[in-house]
Amino acid sequence: MTSTGNIAVPDPLRWPDVAAVPHSPFRAAVAARLLRRLAERVPIRLVGGGDAAGPPGAPELRLHRPAAVYHRLGARGLIGFGEGYQAGDWDTDDLAGLLTAIAAALRDARLGALRHLRRLRHLPLTRALFRARLPRAEENTVDGARRNIHHHYDLSNDMFALFLDESMTYSSALFPADRPVRPTADGGVAVALTPGELAVAPAPGDLAVAAAPGDLALTAAPGELAVTAASGDLAVAQRNKIDRLLDHSGVGPGSRVLEIGTGWGELAIRAARRGAAVHTVTISVEQRDLAARRVAEAGVNDRVTIELRDYRHIEPADPDGYDAIVSVEMIEAVGERYWPAYFSTLDRLLAPGGRVGLQAILVPHDRLRAARRTYTWIQKYIFPGGVILSTEAIEQLVAGHTRLRVRDSHVFGTHYAATLRLWRERFTANAAAVAALGFDQTFRRTWEYYLASCEAGFTTGHLDVGQFILEPRP
Repeated sequence: MTSTGNIAVPDPLRWPDVAAVPHSPFRAAVAARLLRRLAERVPIRLVGGGDAAGPPGAPELRLHRPAAVYHRLGARGLIGFGEGYQAGDWDTDDLAGLLTAIAAALRDARLGALRHLRRLRHLPLTRALFRARLPRAEENTVDGARRNIHHHYDLSNDMFALFLDESMTYSSALFPADRPVRPTADGGVAVALTPGELAVAPAPGDLAVAAAPGDLALTAAPGELAVTAASGDLAVAQRNKIDRLLDHSGVGPGSRVLEIGTGWGELAIRAARRGAAVHTVTISVEQRDLAARRVAEAGVNDRVTIELRDYRHIEPADPDGYDAIVSVEMIEAVGERYWPAYFSTLDRLLAPGGRVGLQAILVPHDRLRAARRTYTWIQKYIFPGGVILSTEAIEQLVAGHTRLRVRDSHVFGTHYAATLRLWRERFTANAAAVAALGFDQTFRRTWEYYLASCEAGFTTGHLDVGQFILEPRP
């Protein structure tokens, strides 16, 4: 990898579409005009090409290579916008703030008719134009799912350890949320913190500024609860999330528990410490190996069995099935075509009277319908084959493919925004250590963009996360 200024030139073999700038003059001209219009209507500042647009003090979108940005955006839409950041064509001092401002504008009326342009990439006739079709190679067949999981989760346990907490939990934490939010006279919201602190969010969904160093307060809407998160709270909040799911799934002494998606073993360890017998499955070799070591170190080897096995091939050790089946943010890797098989597997393996506890990332149902067959930047560079469900889709799949029902659900998307912000801060603070593991600058910028864009999605409500408890129908 060679270097140009402070940004290294992407390796064309490792990052072909990042290294190569597409050539699309007409669409580039249209993209340039749209980007300037965006800066006029959204609180961001566009700087580059000899001029600037947008209010002073807003997050800056600095165009180092304006022509490259316009051609990428025109030819590949939002995938091209992300590739521009990966390549260093544009930059900002506040990546999460910039992406949050843009995401928030897409949910309200500030963009006017421009909001609807993003829908063009979801139409069958224009998917090819934006190269927005899911590649066949990323279908979640048994072999395809193994490749897709390997692409992400087998990158390096050491790399994940640099930004996760000591529990090695890679899903949304659940922070204490007991501080009320009240509307203010100017239409914002004020968050009641501890004495001497003050947090004010200028608009619902915005970040609030907390006076206590290292704290973060997130608000979703007036009347909802504030979420506060400090770096030292993350491991506690992760275990709080796990314990809530185990509690509501009825896991206790003697429970026969199946976990689909082992992660790095924290849930299995906590279930085993309750006296449960845990059978946990994964298709990530790296996760299986580290989880096995962590289970042994925790002294629960005799109560945890870890298998390298696809969920479609699970056979219960007990013919009666499992008293509880738990799965945390694994369903996103199943793929729409295989959702019925996944839920049918839960139904088949659950013992009479048992419960299923799922944690899933969510999108609004209208967005799922519009984008379910669209290829996104996240799918291309982070989670190949990944598709996010809606609450309605989960309810429909449970009703149509199981003998179960949704007993209750709990959504906590602002907690994911807080989790992601802590991950992002740790990842950027450990950039040198990530590089020492052999990951190049393009990889690091890819992951910065991934973490910041997800944080923006949860902050603005484009994304949510929930726990769902399923039980047999009466």
